[in-house]
This record gives sequence, structure tokens and C-alpha cells, in this order.
Amino acid sequence: MSSIPNNPIARVMAGRPATASVAGRFGAYGGRYVPETLMAALEELEAAYAAAQADAAFHAELDGLLHHYCGRPTPLYFAKRLTETLGGAKIYLKREDLLHTGAHKINNALGQGLLARRMGKQRIIAETGAGQHGVATATVCALLGLECIIYMGEEDMRRQELNVLRMRLLGAEVRGVGAGSATLKDAINEAMRDWVTNVRTTYYILGSALGAHPYPTMVRDFQRVISREAKRQILEQEGRLPSAIVACVGGGSNAIGAFYEFLGDKDVQLIGVEAGGRGTALGEHAARFSGGIPGVLQGTYSYVLQNDAGQVAATHSVSAGLDYASVGPEHAMLHDSGRAEYTSCTDAKALEATVTLARTEGILPALESAHAIAEAIRIAPTRAKTDVLMVNLSGRGDKDMGILARELDLKGAGA
Repeated sequence: MSSIPNNPIARVMAGRPATASVAGRFGAYGGRYVPETLMAALEELEAAYAAAQADAAFHAELDGLLHHYCGRPTPLYFAKRLTETLGGAKIYLKREDLLHTGAHKINNALGQGLLARRMGKQRIIAETGAGQHGVATATVCALLGLECIIYMGEEDMRRQELNVLRMRLLGAEVRGVGAGSATLKDAINEAMRDWVTNVRTTYYILGSALGAHPYPTMVRDFQRVISREAKRQILEQEGRLPSAIVACVGGGSNAIGAFYEFLGDKDVQLIGVEAGGRGTALGEHAARFSGGIPGVLQGTYSYVLQNDAGQVAATHSVSAGLDYASVGPEHAMLHDSGRAEYTSCTDAKALEATVTLARTEGILPALESAHAIAEAIRIAPTRAKTDVLMVNLSGRGDKDMGILARELDLKGAGA
């Protein structure tokens, strides 16, 4: 399959190199495909973000809160027992699960929350799938005294009930979305409808590195702290860069954050792991790079799982945070250029990886992160003992205990 489809958008952009300096574009991908009513808001956001990026006081406040409130820097932990169990490469875990609220999502939610306050926006909306971005957004709104409304698919509310309760305790209003598959795509649709209606008073804290420009760039910039820290830490601990970095990819924020500072280090392999779900048929997985083609979804041009008529396909993953039909445009560019490679992991392998990490290291990963752990488990035994694999452990698994109890029969004698 050609990486550039035969359509007008791609033909316009196909001649640009992958590193072309075009605002909002990552090679052929990205852009701003939204209703006219949102164009002014996005232009206002782009200008406000540029001003904040140039303001040392903004960075000082963000860095101070990331350290004193969120718990950065997060450790880079050598998983000794897992490494010994598997043989082969050393495995290090970047412990984003130890952050306040339990995942990497707080990095971006905090940055955008400060930006919203700077812009004078008092009403915050957000979407969430696994609930971690919703919890992070609700936390930041409580910290900054902002009104908070979270849109969440009813199916995700059912399987992530703990995070729904956390958001409500923090003072957020959680609005269930029953349309479509009642998952992340549908929650984003409702959040965008809200934003169109209330654009003058409302700031939309988008949770991943997707959507219309400037969101993919902005979210990436707030998450790149992961790789900035990790690069320093691995050099201190191993005296070298990692052989490979592995991260799960839903929308793509934790992965682009983990990859970004290593993009220029050509000897560092970058591996993104999508949700292979329960089968290879359309609707049974959320592996955009093995089953999708480029198209426009929810404001941006990237790979999209769609049928022959161009309708967005249903998706499936045991992990709500990876259950999305598209992927961030920077990942699409990295895929086409070959700088990063993308594989997939089935539900069953992610569940196995959860058990393996829990019982070798005493660490319970989020089901999203377990997809990356599964890939490390797969490839570590094939690598030399001098190789170093770094896995971004993007979140902790407390939120998934209901799913894990059901899928692994933890109440049974054979658990």
C-alpha cells in the first residue's frame, strides 16, 4: 500500500520533505480541518501558545508544578528480575506511572490548564477514553479553580468506573456519550460540538497529540519532558543511549513524548505498539498502520481505520486508551519516513504482559502500557545482553482492576 494516497490533500503535500517547516504539518499529515466557527479559536490558541513558549515565567511556573506537585523527574528504573527472566537485553522502565494522577497525562493537562488561565478561559472541556486524561484535567481544574466538564463514552465509563468516580470527586461534571461505539472517538465528537457552541468562553484541553493544529505540536511539546529526562538518565546509568525505545500508541502522546528527544539519534530504534485487539478484521482492533489508510478525522489528516466507503470503522481494544480509529499526525510522518516502526499487540498478550510485570517486578501497568511491555518481552530475548531497551511505562493499572479481575479470573483459585 502506498504511504501517500491518491487524493488532493496528499498531492499538495507529497512534494514536501518529512522535515518541512510548515505550521501544523508533519510531512503530508496534520493540518486544520474544522468548522469555520473554530478557526478563530484555533488561531487565538496558536498565538497564545507561541507567546507562552517565549515567556520564561510560564515555563518556570510549569516546571515548578511538574516538580513539586506532579513529582517530576520520574525515575528510570532498571527492571532487573524481568531482564533476568527473559534473558537478552537490559530493560529499563520510564516510570510515568508514578506521577500524580497515575499517568503521563498530567504533563499535558497541566501545561494546557496554565495556558487556559493565561487566556482568561474559566470553562474547561475535555474528552477521555481510559479516564486518565479526564482525571488529570479534573485535577488541574481543581488546582487552578476552573470549571471542568469531561466527555466520556458510556462504554468507557462502564469499564473505567474508578476514574469516573475520581473525576466526580475532584469536582468535574462527567457527561456520558452513548452515540456510535460510545468510546473515545464519540467523546471527542461531543467535546468538539460543545466547543463550537461555547467557543468564546471555553478552552478545550485535548488529551493526545492529534486534532487540529496547534494541538499535535502543543501536546508533543508538553510531553517531551519524558524523553528529555530519560535521555539524561540513561546516559547517567548506562553511559550510552538505549538501543530501542518502546511505547504504546493510541492517539500517540506518551509515545511522541518518549521518542522526541531521540529523533536525531539514528542508532536508537523507535518502536510504537498499537492495539491488536482480538483479531485482524476491521472492527476487531485499533492498529491504524496495519489496517488504516490516510484520511481526515476530527480535525487532522492522518492514518484512519475506515471501510471501503470511507466511513470510520469501529475499533476494539481491551485498553480504553488505545481504542481509537486514528493516530497523531507526527506518528504518521515517522511511520512513512521509516524513522519509527509500529507493531501491534493483541489483548491476550497485553494481559499476559501485565501478569509478567506484576509478578517479576511488583509493578502493575495500565493495560495501555502493557502493550509496550509485551513488545519488550517479545524482543528482549532476541537481543544481545549489551543492548538496552527503554519502555515508557505510561500509566499504572489501578484503573483496570475491574477488567483484569474479569479477564484473568482473579477471584478464582487459578489466578
